[in-house]
Amino acid sequence: MKEIFDEIIKFQKERDWQKFHTPENLAKSISIESAELLEHFQWGKEYNIEEVSEELADVLIYSLYMVHALDLDVKEIILNKMDKNALKYPVEKSKGNAKKYTEFR
Repeated sequence: MKEIFDEIIKFQKERDWQKFHTPENLAKSISIESAELLEHFQWGKEYNIEEVSEELADVLIYSLYMVHALDLDVKEIILNKMDKNALKYPVEKSKGNAKKYTEFR
């Protein structure tokens, strides 16, 4: 993961794009690229895996740029979120169940 992270930051720095990659701009870019990813599934279940992979890569790259811009640790924020999700979605209530945690009773 560090190798990928270092490579995208190198790419960004070589082009002097840090000044454009503010958290606000990156959040917008993540949303835009996510919508482009979603377009591939708009009208059915068939999709071009190469095109989907490229859009997914764009979402991940912008997400990693945002991690860098906010000086966050990917592992830490993911593990923290997984801990919170484990509390919201205990196995005994959520296993095999697609309901949102607010619907558990």
